[in-house]
Amino acid sequence: MPISALLGFWAVAALLIIVPGPDWAFAISAGLRGHGVPAATGIVVGYLAMTIVVAAGVGVLVASSPVALTVLTVVGGGYLVWLGAATLAHPAKPPSAEDSGRTPRAPASTIAQGIGVSGLNPKGLLVFVAMMPQFTTPAGAWPIAGQMAALGLVFTLTCAAVYLIVGASAQRVLHSRPSRARAVSLLSGLCMIIIGAALLAEHFR
Repeated sequence: MPISALLGFWAVAALLIIVPGPDWAFAISAGLRGHGVPAATGIVVGYLAMTIVVAAGVGVLVASSPVALTVLTVVGGGYLVWLGAATLAHPAKPPSAEDSGRTPRAPASTIAQGIGVSGLNPKGLLVFVAMMPQFTTPAGAWPIAGQMAALGLVFTLTCAAVYLIVGASAQRVLHSRPSRARAVSLLSGLCMIIIGAALLAEHFR
């Protein structure tokens, strides 16, 4: 597919990714625990799964089905609310010198949570379905599924870079400021709850 289409999509996708949302809130919260890499990995796996779904044509069916979209919205919004509440109940704090050596580098639970945050995001699916086709060329040398897969990969790789930086920055900047780290973690949890509730309210309004 034309490199201009890939670059154009990347520019739009990058603007969407750098706008704070549930991925940001989760990456910051995980980064404060020293789990920035697992968090970014989970987010990336979730978007890779979404790329496969959209490239296979299933995404269009899901987005056009009121029942499927309702289920996805309820599960995704509810999951964000639950994850935010868990963060408020147990706010993250930078690992101390005593326990930093015992902190697992890539805990499966953080990866699974990241998959849930991105993979169950109904707005993410709608962005894939509504935006990506605008950058495809039906008469192009690549089949539409291949073009969608390439665009999804561009989106996913950009997410990987951004959220690795977000998680690492949260840990580095707030590592020596436990009180601020706690405040940021609480804010992240509150943001996840608000975004999850907004998804539910917007869909059922």
